[in-house]
Amino acid sequence: MSKETENRGRGPAFSAIPVHPEKTSGKEGDIMYIYADNAATTKIAPVALEAMNRCMEEAYGNPSSLHSAGQKAAEVLQKAREDIAKAIGADFREIYFTSGGTEADNQAIRSTAFFGAKKGKKHIISSAIEHHAVLHTLQKLEKEGFEVTYLPVDKNGFIDLKELEAAIREDTALVTIMYANNEIGTIQPVDEIARICREKKVIFHTDAVQATGYVPIDVHKQQIDMLSMSAHKFHGPRGVGALYVRKGVPLFSMIEGGAQERGRRAGTENLPAIVGMAAALKAAVSSMEEASAKLVSLRDQLIEGLSKIPHACLNGDEKKRLPGNVNFCFEGIEGESLLLLLDARGVAASSGSACTSGSLDPSHVLLALGLPHEVAHGSLRLSISEENTSEEMEHIVKSVTEVVTYLRDISPVWEQLEKGEKDYVIQ
Repeated sequence: MSKETENRGRGPAFSAIPVHPEKTSGKEGDIMYIYADNAATTKIAPVALEAMNRCMEEAYGNPSSLHSAGQKAAEVLQKAREDIAKAIGADFREIYFTSGGTEADNQAIRSTAFFGAKKGKKHIISSAIEHHAVLHTLQKLEKEGFEVTYLPVDKNGFIDLKELEAAIREDTALVTIMYANNEIGTIQPVDEIARICREKKVIFHTDAVQATGYVPIDVHKQQIDMLSMSAHKFHGPRGVGALYVRKGVPLFSMIEGGAQERGRRAGTENLPAIVGMAAALKAAVSSMEEASAKLVSLRDQLIEGLSKIPHACLNGDEKKRLPGNVNFCFEGIEGESLLLLLDARGVAASSGSACTSGSLDPSHVLLALGLPHEVAHGSLRLSISEENTSEEMEHIVKSVTEVVTYLRDISPVWEQLEKGEKDYVIQ
């Protein structure tokens, strides 16, 4: 395929960006593909796929059936529950399977709110940078008469523990703070948050969808009451997740029907997906130290390289962040154009949460950090996996540098900044 044919219909912006022949593979003209959007979803691990296939062939019965095929399926389900519980330091009786992180968040928050309201407790505390699975659930509860306090964050995305402690009231039913942010990667001081909540006798839920499988988690030692996770974030299948609920914490079913999940989540269990989730999480936890070391090295290589681009800033804390997360803003450009041109260069990235990719509004997370709209629009999130290489990081840095330079060259806003007609926000 010629370069002219490849770029036909894409406009001058695509044809103006050079393609490096040394980075191509396969048929002539194809660009080596670098997947750097693992925060959106991950490639399923071979061990998970193998476990799922074996389950579909050998454990095809319904776990609720009394015959031998059903009981074999029930045994497989129990083993998966035990493996997932062990991975986060829980008891298997504290694990409830869901369709993913969104359902787990909804069930945790709405359950606690429901039982809190029975005792006259209709106040909830959260943060301004939560995932929309949490924020939209809280907004719905506000319409139902609940009061929500949204804690602000500092420039690196951390809540203030003193502000949290001061916000807890007699009628506070729940504190829900995410473990690690899905956009900027900031890891909250979860142990301290949990300690404060336990002392104040308030239930603490954490959305750990991005953290599970990447940072050590021990729910009992950390005094976490409820925790949400999703399999496809740690190389498991899509459409399955789990909610950890500490023994004694009330939980009601959001889906009526059968008595599955000890009456807390009706519907025949998605056994192959659950088995795949357990296999993926077990593998992730067993190799976490080695994988994290590699990811941190690649992450820091990206940060160092992208920091050399003028008027660019790293979002989130430089060290207290997820091992595979890099988030930058580049002044004078639009993030959407950056993503499209990077994709043309074979680099798959994002500007933020995949759940809001259709929105034209800037990220609520970046705005909460104090970034103005015009800068927040020029964001780039790179989320890598242990399958990525140092050579790929070099290519990403080179591609981003060239694309940012190109976009600035054709930007009237950048021209105004260069002429001194407007002041730079990012120095």
